[in-house]
Amino acid sequence: MTFDIGFPVNETKILSWKLNMENIGERLSTIILAAGKGKRMKSDLAKVLHPLRGKPMLTYPVDIAQAVQSEKVVVVIGHQAEEVKKAFKNKGLIFVEQREQLGTGHAVLQAADVLKHHKGTVLILCGDVPLLKVSTVYALIDCHMMQKSVITVLTTVLNNPFGYGRVIKNETGDVLQIVEEKDAVARQKQIKEINTGIYCMQSPFLFDAVAALDSENAQNEYYLTDIVKIANQKNFKVRSFVADDPMEVMGINTAEDLQRAQQFLKKAMG
Repeated sequence: MTFDIGFPVNETKILSWKLNMENIGERLSTIILAAGKGKRMKSDLAKVLHPLRGKPMLTYPVDIAQAVQSEKVVVVIGHQAEEVKKAFKNKGLIFVEQREQLGTGHAVLQAADVLKHHKGTVLILCGDVPLLKVSTVYALIDCHMMQKSVITVLTTVLNNPFGYGRVIKNETGDVLQIVEEKDAVARQKQIKEINTGIYCMQSPFLFDAVAALDSENAQNEYYLTDIVKIANQKNFKVRSFVADDPMEVMGINTAEDLQRAQQFLKKAMG
């Protein structure tokens, strides 16, 4: 198996991890957010269909979702929905459509009916983050289960965090809030730990929380990040897991980003 961006993944380790999940009765499903048009790509092609090493970008998070033995893989689509479905037919995916682009919280809400009977962990991945390693996702899920968190946020540390949501913590490392760049005050903008948009969350809390979101923010969108505040209001644990390599969690927003990813994979895969 070669899910780890070209590096072999130990199949014995995958089997051991799966058996451990079964032994503790943990259930896992995945939502992949893939509805965006990707205006900054300056192309009519849906962002997640842009090729990376000869495969649509969405292939990479789909591979990860399947590598971690997700019961269901729900892909939230929007722009060029039919083309995305066609490109990934016969992959065992469940597609739901976000007809209006009202934010990440609204996108996740579209999966509520499909996962309404799911009691366990929901892994949330981004269709435009293709360099993520399955080993990092294993570690994220393990951290989530060991900490018994309601939400575990995958984060990373950037020297220049401009444009990213900042992760606000207390002295014991609990995540209190994620503040988007446009909503952050000066002292919050000094924080270098940022949200990658990738999470583990407990259901049904996740869907109850996204249904309660409002759009009172600078972008008038339903931010998925706002459920961190909801969890804290209910005294639920929210933690973070830090990805060591920021490149691994880089989102693809422009043609230049895509070229950087191509070069990174070429170097990594030889």
